[in-house]
Amino acid sequence: MAENQRPTSTTARLTIPEYAMALAHVASLRSEDPFRKVGAVAIDFDNRVIGTAYNGLAPGYDADLDFWADRDARRKYMLHAEVNLCSLFTRGNVRLVACTTKPCTSCMQMLCAYGVKEVYFREDYPESEADAIAKRYGIQLIQLANYPQIIQSGEITA
Repeated sequence: MAENQRPTSTTARLTIPEYAMALAHVASLRSEDPFRKVGAVAIDFDNRVIGTAYNGLAPGYDADLDFWADRDARRKYMLHAEVNLCSLFTRGNVRLVACTTKPCTSCMQMLCAYGVKEVYFREDYPESEADAIAKRYGIQLIQLANYPQIIQSGEITA
């Protein structure tokens, strides 16, 4: 059975992309951004988690409450989840990245530069040129919106 297919047994096991997406979702919960919470996870060629990351300010920077009030003014200071994630590995060590939102153009370019071969995302980001970049560089860019998620009450949904 291909690793991206669901098992047919009654004890269905998450596929690696589903597992990565669930971890990315959990990572997004750490984001301090009140407008958009994005998480990402990197998986190596042995299906091990290399790291998780989320969007936010540079480590050690503590913004005052007024900083968060103007979304457009603070955008240029936010580090994307993919940027934070790529700081955790070196080129060629990661096979798969899962992000809760489709990478923006710049982040997709960076994932290409790091040699990532598969990128999964949950929510579309229409302003991104990620589709064209992935096609040009032969990277699989796949939307994966249907995976088990933990909801606020702690229940798991399919």
